[in-house]
Amino acid sequence: MNILAQGGTDIGNPLFNIAIFGVFVVVTMGLVIRASRTTKKASDFYTGGGQFTGPQNGFAIAGDYLSAASFLGIAGAIAIYGYDGFLYSIGFLVAWLVALLLVAELLRNTGRFTMADVLSFRLKQRPVRMAAALSTLAVSLFHLLAQMAGAGGLVALLLDIEGKTGQGIVVAVVGLLMIVYVLVGGMKGTTYVQMVKAVLLIAGAGIMFVLVLFAVKGNFSQLLADAQTAVSASANPAIADTDVLAPGAKYGISGMSQLDFISLGIALVLGTAGLPHVLMRFYTVPTAREARRSVTWAIGLIGAFYLFTLVLGYGAAKMVGPDAIMAAPGRENSAAPLLAFELGGTIFLGIISAVAFATILAVVAGLAITASASFAHDIYASVIKRGNASEEEQVRVSRITVVVIGVLAIVLGIMAMGQNIAFLVALAFAVAASANLPTLLYSLFWKRFNTTGALFSIYGGLISCLTLIVFSPAVSGSPSSMFPNADFAWFPLSNPGLVSIPLAFVLGIVGTYVGRNRLEDPEKQAEMEVRSLTGVGVEKAVSH
Repeated sequence: MNILAQGGTDIGNPLFNIAIFGVFVVVTMGLVIRASRTTKKASDFYTGGGQFTGPQNGFAIAGDYLSAASFLGIAGAIAIYGYDGFLYSIGFLVAWLVALLLVAELLRNTGRFTMADVLSFRLKQRPVRMAAALSTLAVSLFHLLAQMAGAGGLVALLLDIEGKTGQGIVVAVVGLLMIVYVLVGGMKGTTYVQMVKAVLLIAGAGIMFVLVLFAVKGNFSQLLADAQTAVSASANPAIADTDVLAPGAKYGISGMSQLDFISLGIALVLGTAGLPHVLMRFYTVPTAREARRSVTWAIGLIGAFYLFTLVLGYGAAKMVGPDAIMAAPGRENSAAPLLAFELGGTIFLGIISAVAFATILAVVAGLAITASASFAHDIYASVIKRGNASEEEQVRVSRITVVVIGVLAIVLGIMAMGQNIAFLVALAFAVAASANLPTLLYSLFWKRFNTTGALFSIYGGLISCLTLIVFSPAVSGSPSSMFPNADFAWFPLSNPGLVSIPLAFVLGIVGTYVGRNRLEDPEKQAEMEVRSLTGVGVEKAVSH
């Protein structure tokens, strides 16, 4: 059934949808206010005092990780591109093995608040902290713009808001709510919101999963066949010719698109272990053992959810149709809400959309607190104040930074509206894998690694990645670009990971040998090795 044929884009009841949103905001704001009563110190604001258990943190990690890209972007990508859209789910899930096996426990043993604590443990404090903080801010902003763009498309669909001005107002409201959540509750409040959101999102996706399978009497093969039939019946020749059951609908058209897929895959698989807001979650538990447990729980929850997205995507193709999806505000990102309306009408649409809205709010809050903590703890306290800033000053600067980041995210989110959210998040993963992961791995596992190598790797990876993104088809040169009427793209790949990630690893090696005469403190190196592998001394504050 074609929803849009029934009356424009007006689906559901806008007033009911607003009421559902309002209930969620009121409930979560209550949790945030309650958490604020125990947020006294910097450690409370940044990491919730490290008091969460492994399972609790696992749900919070799932809440952090299962963003609007997962629910809206991937479902839409599968509905339009089939098999190639599901590659996002595979990449996002496999990435957790890298985080679990190489990063989680070692990071928890070595650091205190931020990724820069690990990188600067045995390297020179000020230059390394500055570089790590800048890369954290860059990754967080890229991730934020994706979530904001998703918020604009989702709420515009539900409230029947036309035009960029109305969607821009929606993005601004989401940004303001995010600022309030973080300012009031800090990491504790944000964690509670993420836990609630994870339960709601996985449960909501699970219910939709069951309803779609019930509609085809449990016959998954029939669902795939019906989805292909619906796609083939599209009025758009480009969509009608798509084989959604085989590889290549998006990334097999040409040799360059296949390279783009390899680049995307590398960015997705390696990006998670370099995402600052995910890495910061390892500090909200009391021990390295709990950090491992939290990742194990997160993998189970996230894996189940990504299995649901396969059925949701093909279900949207069958029940909604690709033409209706592409004609709705938010385009591909509207597939899941439109499917919810088909499955359960106005009430179910309102509930599922409130869950999606909760997803966006929780993720942007987590990103904002990570970026603000990095600026306050690494740049303000360690670089500007040279370690002489009080905890009260750090928290105050962190709160101011949240406001600045919120405003930036609103502006960038308005610019990015209409883009597939999963694709935008993949760009954030590419920045994380280029700027953060090589330096992090070298610091943990390579004894000779030094400050020069760290600076070469961070700045080289960050600058090369951002440069290639700016001059890629993602930004200009095609109808789906951020600036469709401009063309300054000379880099052929939409995702720069294939070039920028190996380059960052190589630059780390080159920089280390260039600066080999600048010896680091061997005692600190030995202490870091013992501490990261055994956890000895982990309770001792890292105050340098």
